[in-house]
Amino acid sequence: MAKPMELELKNVKLRAGDQLKVEGRILHEAKGFQIELGCDEDHLALHFNPRFKDDTDGAVLVCNSKIDGCWGHEEREKYSDLQRGSTVKIVLKLTGDVFEVEMPNGHVIKFPNRHVLEVITYVRIRGDLKLTAFKIY
Repeated sequence: MAKPMELELKNVKLRAGDQLKVEGRILHEAKGFQIELGCDEDHLALHFNPRFKDDTDGAVLVCNSKIDGCWGHEEREKYSDLQRGSTVKIVLKLTGDVFEVEMPNGHVIKFPNRHVLEVITYVRIRGDLKLTAFKIY
């Protein structure tokens, strides 16, 4: 299996109204990938983690947050529209009190901004995804 990809951006300034577009191809033997937004790796307002073979739920989308290195309560949603080997476009929208994650089929997942971060300064994308495009707008 290919080495997992990692893109880490620091000192960005994302606010309510900003969007991130992530496009790529999910690797054929993928276990999952992550898109994270916050202040740093120990302070994440959004941890978005599609998993393709979760021990509990099989194919599942996991959203969570992390403060001072401690994970919050996971929100899990069974989801099978992301397929290994497929291309994906995911759009993350910052609305202020909620993050909206638009999936390739138009389905929107909403996750609360639990830590009420007004400015996102850290973005990390990693895992079993070949990133082909990344845009902030």
